[in-house]
Amino acid sequence: MDFALTAPILARFGLGDPPWLDPATAGAIGLIAIVVAFLVFKLVFPLIVRFTQWTPTDLDSRLVGSVRWPVVFGILVLGAYLAVTIPLGLSGSEQDRADTIARAAGIVVGILVVVGLLSSAIDWYLATLATRANHVVDLRLFPLLRRVGGVFIYGIGALLVLDVMDINISPLIAGLGLGGLAVALAIQPTLANLFAGTYVMTEGVISTGDYIELESGMAGYVVEVGWRSTRIRTWGNNLVVVPNARFAETIITNYQQPVPAVNVYVTCGVSYDSDLDLVEEVSREVMTELVENSLSANRSYGSWFAFDSFGESNVDFWLFLQARDRISSFDLQSALIKNLHRRFKENDITINYPVRTLQFPDGFSPESIGATATTTPRPPRPSRTPRDFNPCMEKQNGPDVDGVPPGGGESPMGGPDGPDGPG
Repeated sequence: MDFALTAPILARFGLGDPPWLDPATAGAIGLIAIVVAFLVFKLVFPLIVRFTQWTPTDLDSRLVGSVRWPVVFGILVLGAYLAVTIPLGLSGSEQDRADTIARAAGIVVGILVVVGLLSSAIDWYLATLATRANHVVDLRLFPLLRRVGGVFIYGIGALLVLDVMDINISPLIAGLGLGGLAVALAIQPTLANLFAGTYVMTEGVISTGDYIELESGMAGYVVEVGWRSTRIRTWGNNLVVVPNARFAETIITNYQQPVPAVNVYVTCGVSYDSDLDLVEEVSREVMTELVENSLSANRSYGSWFAFDSFGESNVDFWLFLQARDRISSFDLQSALIKNLHRRFKENDITINYPVRTLQFPDGFSPESIGATATTTPRPPRPSRTPRDFNPCMEKQNGPDVDGVPPGGGESPMGGPDGPDGPG
């Protein structure tokens, strides 16, 4: 430091150029930086925040609060740089080293400011949309964006700091590219589930609490829609975890959309001998009574009735109501079937079991069919040869051609009992 101007003044007081003057000056500069940083933190920023409270939103207050600590840190870094470079006589290499450290610290301060502003803006956006049900996707998506954005900004800042410190980052960037490709290939299923989860949440087709049914037949209530998987609670009170990659490709039936109301469709049939006008009247009375008195029915929807077809045993018809939600639909359907059965029984309206009517030509009856079967001659049965047939045995045991019974009469060989007669 050039003390040409201050040397006469110091010499008058007998100070001259003492060796402690430069360290004292550096300490004074550092103390001034600390005092300024304290005043900025305790007085300047609270005053700015008070002025921002007059604005319609609190976004500016959040942004000012996010840069409070980085600005204070920047003031301290600047004070330390001035305290080292001004009073102390640094050589060329030392000055370059101090400049490099100061630039790296400045980059760190800038990165902290950017990350703070980004986080504050996203927090304000999430707090603004927290009470809006139609922005649930944003409440899930923006926290992920904040984390990913923060990691990206910190990564860029680290590369800039290394570049300022004269470290070649080209091999590092190339290695990061190859490593990123390898990691992407290794975690390809996870990335597929991540992007599929983004699609599922941004589509807004399902949400927590909806009762859904998948193409495979599995059904249940949606517990949570995450980035990797969707959790479903089945009727057996079991938790099923479905990867989002498979969840996004299957066919889904959502019983809560587009509205929670569920239609109740009941089919029935009455005998062909029934009075169809009476059947319709009784059915409409039952539905009207349910719509007016049941808490499970949707009154504004009304009720519908129509005959459908001539069935094999009955004249088929259908009844149509609407329940408030899926749980109410079970109660409403059960009450409709029970009341309809009771009213049909009271009015002698028959619901046939499956029956068939056989019609025969004139002159035919069950008795004539049986008589015809007994008088019809049967064809002769073909003769069969026994399995143990033996011609020799038949010759010895059976009658011969002259009708002589076996064991009696004269033997062909001589006497009645053999060649020599009785012994």
